[in-house]
This record gives sequence, structure tokens and C-alpha cells, in this order.
Amino acid sequence: MNIAHYVERGHRLLPNKIALIFEDKSFTYKQLDELAGRVANGLKGLGIKKGDRVALFLPNIPEFVISYLGILKIGAVAVSINVMLKTAEVSYILNDCAVKAIITTESQSEQISEADLPELQHIFIAEGKANKGTTLAQLIANASPESPALEMERHAPACILYTSGTTGFPKGATLSHGNVIANSYAANRCYRLSKSDRLLLYLPLFHCFGQNAILNTGFSACATIILYRRFDLEKLIEDLRRYQATMLFGVPTVFIKMLNKDIYAKHLKSIRYYFSAAAPMPIEIAQKWHDKYGDFIHEGYGLTETSPFATYNNDLNYKLGSIGTPIDNVEIQIVDSYGHQVQPGELGEIIVRGPNVMLGYWNRPLETAAVIKNGWFHTGDIGRMDEDGFFYIVDRLKDMINLSGFKVYPTEVENIIYQHPAVAEVAVYGVPDPIKGEIVKANIVLKAGQIITETQIKEFCSPKIATYKIPQAIDFVSGIPKNPTGKVLKRLLRQGRTPNLSPIKMLTNS
Repeated sequence: MNIAHYVERGHRLLPNKIALIFEDKSFTYKQLDELAGRVANGLKGLGIKKGDRVALFLPNIPEFVISYLGILKIGAVAVSINVMLKTAEVSYILNDCAVKAIITTESQSEQISEADLPELQHIFIAEGKANKGTTLAQLIANASPESPALEMERHAPACILYTSGTTGFPKGATLSHGNVIANSYAANRCYRLSKSDRLLLYLPLFHCFGQNAILNTGFSACATIILYRRFDLEKLIEDLRRYQATMLFGVPTVFIKMLNKDIYAKHLKSIRYYFSAAAPMPIEIAQKWHDKYGDFIHEGYGLTETSPFATYNNDLNYKLGSIGTPIDNVEIQIVDSYGHQVQPGELGEIIVRGPNVMLGYWNRPLETAAVIKNGWFHTGDIGRMDEDGFFYIVDRLKDMINLSGFKVYPTEVENIIYQHPAVAEVAVYGVPDPIKGEIVKANIVLKAGQIITETQIKEFCSPKIATYKIPQAIDFVSGIPKNPTGKVLKRLLRQGRTPNLSPIKMLTNS
């Protein structure tokens, strides 16, 4: 098996069918497969082989898709990197999995510090000038388009997608060819995909949602992917009519924006299916959407570690507010702190078992063992199951912040803010936001005699971490609530309760 077989099958059976549309370009399944073949042969010519890691530090452009498929064809492992990460974050990931080659753009290459990357041998620029390395076009210029995908074992690594760690260091969730193919099969059945479908894809390809739940699943049915560099609501509305798109995927923020835009039903006439994931959909938004347009927004639940699909709330028996029932071949339980299954209606941790569960975290056996026990992946999410077997997300065991589907771990942000010489203590946590779901907030205690502004803190963070991780709200306080053992009580911070502590009035601009 090989994930790249999807496109090879499209080439063989429907060579002239449009596989990918991007701005003013389109690619048939034949063209896409041949371009991927050129990348595969170009990489092989440089000595890149089965099992080697090749990074994709790219926005949503066709070169991401072509390079991804080329990497998989030769049995190498595709490492997807969030384009919003900065130099230190990128270096950490590249070194962590010993990447041999990276495919990026001229602008993104500025975040690649070659001096800090002893294993990196090649840099390829897919867009813009090659101020570092060489161009992707040069790599594939004289390469053969024929490169049948290697047959891989079910448990052979296919891709690594990094998730932020509670320790402040990202972990590489390693997904196998079997993981992704099983997940695409299940998603295909849920979506009821056919070759006539046209899927809008503006969610980032470096994220598991965009990469697997949309791109790979779409290719598995020989459907057409309409790719966008970024989310642009006006462009999206225009293209709904232009391309007669049939499927719209998004995070809750997108559907909220569409409701606020007051889009007419006639603009959505071609859409037969809506799907939301990556963050909980507010019940009131789902209800408003159905009341206005007469269609359900289907929901799924999962994590990068589950490839990502684990449950689906479908139209056979749709339950408002539920994340649905397990997808094909996947089991889900709610367990207590001892790992014992609880009764329907009782709260506990959501655990998942099935062919969608990752191989583990790259080179992190201890952290893998902490979350995968007897084949069950422990999600760290609190939920419940009703009498009909439908599941619901209630809360999180972890302190992770979910901002428009992007995951932010407080410790990582705290580690950066602690580097500022004026900071004595900091606690970072999420607070509710009507559009983004949550935003990042920080409570900061300054050292005696120090004065600093909110703007200065943000400017200090800017070159060190991705923009979405920077606190949008900052309170300067006299202290941070803790329990008797010294653990910060973030539950109280999220609730806005800070007993016996008072805010310090500060200027908000320098």
C-alpha cells in the first residue's frame, strides 16, 4: 500500500479528470501524477531513500501537493511544518527528526538557519528566488515523470505532523500509510464522496485536517480539489458559483463568519455537504445554520494522533451538539482515572482504538507510552456518551488552547515570556472568544521596580513564536493563584477568579 496510489489510480482510470485547481491553474490526474513522479525521481537522484525525512515548509500551493506525493512515492517520510513558525521552532523540528531535505519558498526560507541544521543536505525553493539552495523546478527539470509508488507495509511511516507539547517542545505524531488510508476510507464513506464532487480546500495543508480529511480523502474518490492559498470569504463565495463546488469544510470560526456575512442561500446552492472539525462547534451556531439554510453542519472529532478522524455526527441520525459515533473500524470509550469504562452519562477521558491511531511520537518512546496504553490512545479530552452511543466533548484535561483550530500549549508561550528580563511570573491560558473559540491570554507579574507595556511583551514574542501563539490579552497582576504545592490554578484564571490578587494598572502602549 501507499497513499500515493490514490493519484496513480486516478491517472490510470481517469487521466483527463481535473484533480486540482489553484487560482488560474488546473492539473489533471495524469499531470499531477507525472509531476509527483518527477519530484520522486529528482529526490532519488540525490540519494534520498525509503525512510528518509523530507520536510514541507510550504503554504497551500500546488507544489505542496506535488512534493508530498513525490516524497511518498519513494517511501520517504513527509514532515509538514506550520508556515507560521519562526527560526528556532523550525530548527527544532528539522533536527528532531533529522530532515535531509526541505522544500519551501523564498520568503519561508528566511526562517531556515543552515548553521543550526547539521543533518540538512538540500533546500529546494518552490516559489520565488533561490537565495538558499536551488529551485524545485531545477530538481525536476530533467527527471523522468514515471515513478510507480513503492509498496509499503501498513505500519511504515508516511508522514510526521508536529503537535505542540505540554513541556513546551513539539512532538512529531508519526502516521503510517495504513493510518491515513484507513482514515480516508472511513471519511469517504461518511462524506459519501464520488468522482463528481468538488471539495473546497483553504484549510492549511500542513494540518492533519486539510492534509488527510480533505486532500487525501478527496483523491481517494478521484474527486476534484479546489485549493486556496488562504481563507478569503469573498473569493470563496465567488468560486462557489464559478466551480459549482459541492463540499465545504471548515472550522467553527469560518461558519460563524459566513453567518455574520449573511450569505444568501442561492450562493450556496451547489453545496451538498458541510463539515466542521478541529474545534467544538457551538450549538447555537449549528442551530442557526440549519434554521437559515436547512442543512446540517456535519461534525467530526479527532486529533492529529488519530489521523485525524475518530467520530462522525452524520445524517442517518444527527444529534445537535454531539461529536457523533465512532467511524468504521474505530472504538471509543469513556474511562475514569483508573482506566475503567464509565456508565453512559458519566464524565471521563475519551480514549480511541483503531487503525487510525498513530504509530507514536517520533523518537519519544516514553511520551508515546504515556498516551498509548494497550492499544488505546488517551486523548486528554473529557467527554461523555449517551444511552444511544453518541459522544459529547465536555472539557479538556490538558491546558491546551484551541484558537480557530490551531493548538497552543501555554507552557511553550510561558517559556518565551519568561525570557524577558522584567518578568517575574507568567501564566498563559485560554479565554472564550465568540469568533475564534478561544484566544491566548497571559497574566504577568513583573519584577520589583520594572515597568513594561502590553505592546512591548507582544513585540518581544513576535520573532520567537508563531503569531497566533502570542497573547492577545495581557493582564499585569500582583500575583498568580496557586495551590499549596505551588501549581498554578489555571482553572481559576479561566473562570476569571483570582482570589486575594489584584490587577496592576499599566499603560497599554509604549
